[in-house]
Order: sequence, then C-alpha cells, then structure tokens
Amino acid sequence: MASTDDGFRPLDEKSLIEYIKATPSLASKLGNHLDDLQIKEVGDGNLNFVYIVVGKSGSFVIKQALPYIRCIGESWPMTKERAYFEATALKQHGHLCPDHVPEVYHFDRAMCVIGMHYLEPPHIILRKGLIAGIEYPLLAEHISEYMARTLFFTSLLHHTTTEHKRAVSEFCGNMELCRHTAQVVFSDPYKVSQYNHWTSPYLDRDAEAVREDNALKLEVAELKSMFGERAQALIHGDLHTGSVMVTHDSTQVIDPEFAYYGPMGFDIGAFLGNLILAFFAQDGHANQGNDRKTYKDWILRTIEDTWNLFHKKFTALWDENRDGSGEAYLPAIYNNPELQLLVKQKFMKDLFHDTLGFGAAKMIRRIVGVAHVEDFESITDAGIRADCERQALNFAKVLLKKRREFQAINEVVSAIQKLQS
Repeated sequence: MASTDDGFRPLDEKSLIEYIKATPSLASKLGNHLDDLQIKEVGDGNLNFVYIVVGKSGSFVIKQALPYIRCIGESWPMTKERAYFEATALKQHGHLCPDHVPEVYHFDRAMCVIGMHYLEPPHIILRKGLIAGIEYPLLAEHISEYMARTLFFTSLLHHTTTEHKRAVSEFCGNMELCRHTAQVVFSDPYKVSQYNHWTSPYLDRDAEAVREDNALKLEVAELKSMFGERAQALIHGDLHTGSVMVTHDSTQVIDPEFAYYGPMGFDIGAFLGNLILAFFAQDGHANQGNDRKTYKDWILRTIEDTWNLFHKKFTALWDENRDGSGEAYLPAIYNNPELQLLVKQKFMKDLFHDTLGFGAAKMIRRIVGVAHVEDFESITDAGIRADCERQALNFAKVLLKKRREFQAINEVVSAIQKLQS
C-alpha cells in the first residue's frame, strides 16, 4: 500500500529505521545510537503491525494501525483513527494506574503510529501462559487494581457531569470500532454470517441451536443495548487474556484500541469470560504427565479473587472519594450511612450481573463467531477441542440467561465445577 493523501504510509522494517531517525522522541529512547538496530515484526493479532525495536542503549515497541482488518484483508476496511483512541486511552489509563499500563513515548496521528515501552521477556501474553499451564500469583491482585482505578476514576462517581460528557463526546469518535464489536459479539453469532466459523462438523448443531434460541436472543439484545447506550466509564473495550502481558510479578494491560465510554461490566466480563474459556480448554491440553486439575483449580481461584478484590478496591475508592467532585450520588441527597450502603450494594449487584452477561456473550462469540481463541484453537484433536468448546458454550448460555440468579462469584465457580463433575 502506497502513501495516502492524508500522509499515511505503512511502515516496513527499512522505512521504520528512517522514521525513527526523523523522530527525536524515539531516537532519544535509543540514546541516539541508531546503528545496528534489531527490528522484529510480532503483530500476531487481528488488526495491526507491531514492531519490537532494540538498540544498544534502549528499546521500544512501535504499533501501527492499518486501514483494514489484518487477519481478513482489505475486504474488511477498518478506520486507522483507532490509533488515536488507543494512544489516548493508554495515556489516561496509564496516568490512573501506571504500574499496570506501558508508558507511551510517541504518537503520530497522521501515520497512526504509537511508540511505547517494550515489555521485555520474560513478559508473555497471558493467554499463552494459560495455555502453558503457568500460575501467576499476583494476577488477580494486579488486574483488579487496574480495573478498579480505571473504571472508578473515569465514571460519574468521580467526574462532574460536565467533565464526563466532554470525555464521552471525545471517545464517541471511536464509533466504528464500537460498531464492529457490537456486530461480532452481539449480532453475528445469532444469525448466519459469512465470517462465523466453528469446529465443524462437531459443533454444527450447537451453532444452529444458538441461532434458534429465542431466550438467548432476548438477553443478548439487552446487553447490546447497554453496550451501545451506556457511557458509564472509559473502558478498555477488548480486555481479554490476549490484551494482558505478564510475568510472575508484573501485569501489564495493552491494546486498548477499542476504548470508549461504555458499561463497566464489559471490561470485567471480558477478562473473567476469557479465564472461564481458559478453564474449559485445560482438558484439551492435559496429558499423562499433567492432568491440569491443580491448574484448573488455580484458574477458578483467580476468577473468584479477581471479582472479590475488584469489589473491595472499587468500593474503597468510592468511600475515599465520597466527598469529591463526583455527581452520581450527591451528598445532599445520599447523606446518611444506611442510604449510602444501599446505593453501593445495588450498584455492585447490578455491575456483577452486567459482568456475568457480558462475559457469557464474549465466550459465545469466541466459539461460534468470527475470531476464536488460541486456548481452543491450539488443541489439535478436533473432537477433543469440540468437547471442550461445547462445555464452555453450554455454560455461557446458562450464565447469560440466568445471570441474575447468581448473587456471588463463588456461586458461579460452583456452577462451573458442577458442570465438570
């Protein structure tokens, strides 16, 4: 693809070197030692070019958005303006939670290029760690901190109405990616769509059953409405286990290009839903040397701990900032401890049920929709893979339709265990 009228041109390894030389904010990160740079393209995702740049005196990652979906090609156009919203979200979330968001060094809006901190090995994508059966003892602690801080401080619990509306209006510009999410999560799995696929022929009937399930469609319509209409907080928008990089003592959230002001439960649900997918995939990765039972127990504990720690941290931030500028619950109205407690309990109960619904919807789309997860796709035996996927799909359907019957996360974990017993 050649340069476009707006100054955009896709970078390759050769042109990236020239770009770095012409960009002081990047060159300085390499100590201006620009000879013998090591550049590796690692963009194994669905959308972008990603380059790791390593020099003698420094390193960084360059990410460039393309004007189409990389995994499909130019037949599915995609706005490259998403890079602006990704860079903005990284900066805002990084300000709120610097321990768990990589620093942005450079952003070029015309070229749709972000330069950011390189998360060096042994950092790996969390999804790959889950497939390998690696335990991350601080994962729940870290990800709950990230979600609590980013969601609380970008909501009306902290914002004035004016601040909130101004922020919402800016991120409304990311509407094309919101439309894409709505299509692949809440629409395509429930109808015949050219991009849908599943482990055929094993799951043919299962996919058809999703398309014929009226009760499921009614619940999904409610979630789709909430996703499109509820500007609750600045959400990451794609917080699955492929958007988190980890070591045993580090957790870093990356790739918020789908960021916009939406329902908090969409982020929390995406993360927990992907952990549940990882749980159901484990039997496909078990072998004679490791039945993965201990690891499955760890995943379930992490699911439980993530929600419980999030609940604790989010409500603590609410208490600490109750005399702040947030206009959701004005002290002049909600001025006694009993009422404040009732408000908090209702808010968190509703958020819990939103989380379960969105998490279930994200699970379903990963089994019968367009983009699947490596947790299942890396299971080479199609019959075993389909068995794992069917269990996950059946649980997701129950979770989506009966989410309001669950009152605590341990009840969800018990329901998962019962399905596997």
